[in-house]
Amino acid sequence: MTPSQDPNRVLIFDTTLRDGEQSPGISLNAAEKLEIAQQLARLGVDIIEAGFPISSPGDFEAVQGIARQVEGPVIAGLARAHAADIDAAWGALKDAARPRIHTFISTSDIHIKHQLQSTREDVKGQARAAVAHAKSYVEDVEFSPMDATRADVEFTAEVLQIAIDEGATTINIPDTVGYTVPHEYTAFLTRLYELVPDLRKVVLSVHCHDDLGLAVANSLAGLLAGARQVECAVNGIGERAGNAAIEEIIMLLATRQAELGFTTGANTREIARTSRVVSRLTGYPVAPNKAVIGRNAFAHESGIHQDGVLKERSTYEIMDAASVGLESNQLVLGKHSGRHALQQALSELGIEVSGQTLNTAFKRFKEIADKKKQVTAMDLEALVTDELREDAAAGYSLEWFDVESSSRRPPHARVAVRSPEGEELEGSFGGDGPIDAIFRAINAATGVDARLREFHIGAVTGGQDALGETSIVVEVDGHTGSGQGVSTDIVDAAARAYVRALSNAARRRDHEGAEPQLSATP
Repeated sequence: MTPSQDPNRVLIFDTTLRDGEQSPGISLNAAEKLEIAQQLARLGVDIIEAGFPISSPGDFEAVQGIARQVEGPVIAGLARAHAADIDAAWGALKDAARPRIHTFISTSDIHIKHQLQSTREDVKGQARAAVAHAKSYVEDVEFSPMDATRADVEFTAEVLQIAIDEGATTINIPDTVGYTVPHEYTAFLTRLYELVPDLRKVVLSVHCHDDLGLAVANSLAGLLAGARQVECAVNGIGERAGNAAIEEIIMLLATRQAELGFTTGANTREIARTSRVVSRLTGYPVAPNKAVIGRNAFAHESGIHQDGVLKERSTYEIMDAASVGLESNQLVLGKHSGRHALQQALSELGIEVSGQTLNTAFKRFKEIADKKKQVTAMDLEALVTDELREDAAAGYSLEWFDVESSSRRPPHARVAVRSPEGEELEGSFGGDGPIDAIFRAINAATGVDARLREFHIGAVTGGQDALGETSIVVEVDGHTGSGQGVSTDIVDAAARAYVRALSNAARRRDHEGAEPQLSATP
């Protein structure tokens, strides 16, 4: 459904897999991207920007896999205003039921002069050629004038008219560096409507970055000015300070629907699960005070607030935790549950597993069930995500570790790591603590000088027997990689995460020579 059919319908364009994946330290493989895309489809987004196909063979493969396997949303691929980019995007998207090519070029003088080292006339020519070329492949073409909010509005309007004349069906106005404020954005869009009356014949989109903490506010300002597509990312991830957070956009429009009048096609009960999947696979933890999906979003510490909520929830809560799927931490299985019960429980969570993957997940479930009194839906999500990540990994994997730790002598660790070629490598080292010793021993075993950059520990659920969840970012020869691990033993979880982060960083380093250097994106 388009805004022309329902003037109050807002299209949700998710760019988690493109702009979000460009966040420092995030390195998703094709299987992980597909898992996120399938969850985004369950969430009910209208468009999934699956990646930037020209950027690497891995990204091409991921976009192609999503185009072939994910049903429902439009599948979009990003392309600069270059013929090779557009050809690559079409090559990755051509098997999608509903493909879209999203092409862009800067219209701000600062970008034209310093980044493109070009002229306004050349930009107009490139925009015309790019949209026409994309249109030769697909009916659905989106065009973005990058850094538009710092550009001359009259020149930007000229470029937009060219794009529309060549057949663009969506025009996106990006606040690429998060510079604008709501009233400026409203005025800019209003002026574009005046200068380009044909804008009312296409979908107007907004793409706002959060450098000044205004991404959601600016996106709402864009909707109030006439836009009917919002580009956003799960947990607000993205370049620098990130993008408008999809969970905040969706719940803002749902909670204030009576006043704003906007609707979306989102299933709000999938919000929390989508957030958890993206957090685990990217290694970017969600802040406790994060709006809508942070663990404190529906918690009340103040006695006054607690008293009010106990008497009437609406005194201090404007949303229901169940409406975003935050009540899903119920007991689903016990340690005597069988393989079929596990498969059924996972299916109810939207996770389909069978064959060897089910057998592996069942073995891991039994190990955890022997240690935990209760196995919840969130535990199962974490465990299976962890196992799928292990199955999809093409790098190093942890075989075993021994660690000695005492307050009377320095910690020491021995590890065995399976190489990508299948060889078992052993290493030993000391450290400041047991986890540090294991990390150094892994470096010794692999011969990779990985350096720890970020290390986060959290609990999947509450209680003394909770699963521990670690997220790690390491650097190898200037290339970063992230990794995650889940276990009731936090040392085990940390070791798993470190090996995965090291593998991702080393893979990035090894592939760097084959990947083109790309300019910034909207």
